[in-house]
Amino acid sequence: MASNLDLNQELIEEAKKIGGFKTKKDAVNHALDEYVRRNKQLGILKYFGKVDYDPEYNYKAERDRG
Repeated sequence: MASNLDLNQELIEEAKKIGGFKTKKDAVNHALDEYVRRNKQLGILKYFGKVDYDPEYNYKAERDRG
């Protein structure tokens, strides 16, 4: 899907350089992917303080189940 976007060329070039990308497309796709992943991760914060935990749970025992 082709798109015509007026992007800041200085930022694109800096992203290419820092990320080692050969194309603008690679730099933009990587940036979008990172943006989406980061915002999904931040979504977990809405559960902070709302999840109960079992004080009897033995997480070390679960490690040994291997």
